[in-house]
Amino acid sequence: MSNTQPFSSASQPAAPAGDATRIAGWLAAARAGDAAARDRLFGACRSFVATAARFHLQRRLQAKVDASDVVQQSLLEAHRGFDGFAGETPQEWLAWLKQIVAHNAFDAAKRYRGTAKRDAGREVPLAAHDDASHGWHEPPIDPASSPSGRVIRWEQELLLAAAMEALADDHREVLFLRNIERLPFEEVARRMGRSSGACRMLWMRAIAALKERLPAEFSSAEATP
Repeated sequence: MSNTQPFSSASQPAAPAGDATRIAGWLAAARAGDAAARDRLFGACRSFVATAARFHLQRRLQAKVDASDVVQQSLLEAHRGFDGFAGETPQEWLAWLKQIVAHNAFDAAKRYRGTAKRDAGREVPLAAHDDASHGWHEPPIDPASSPSGRVIRWEQELLLAAAMEALADDHREVLFLRNIERLPFEEVARRMGRSSGACRMLWMRAIAALKERLPAEFSSAEATP
């Protein structure tokens, strides 16, 4: 397990809620060559990248393909390839980061399977690059949607990612399985090695903990039991 982080949270901490609206400014300044703005941009998006990596590394693979390694590799690639980023908006920036993470997670799992010394046939497979990652990758933005609505959407993605990364491991896991992978509680229980009732209670506590870390005006989709 690697503990090195190319963009250390100590030097570039994840942006607090009030900084979400600064992403567009940091992105524009970074594209114009402002190194400090680039550092702030990457620091603000670390939690977002980590959440994307956790999504793509299925639970059975996370024990072998550490999400932090995929996060590190993805941030390094994004930093090195930043001059080739052709987008201009925060939505395009986040979509670009997601693509890098998905590619690295897929390759990490493939490398593991290619070098494994024991049968991994029972492992949960990692979806291919073009999978319908319904819980994290979103459908194309409706061109008829308002600019303010699109801004709210990507700001909420950043806020939610930061809040998820701040949760306890079991809280984050149950939310991923239930709310992002949208699995029934019976399957959540099987994957977590707990009873269905225990997972329901854990999920309720996780929802409460998540709400405590989100601003009151956050209006994302409500959890469904």
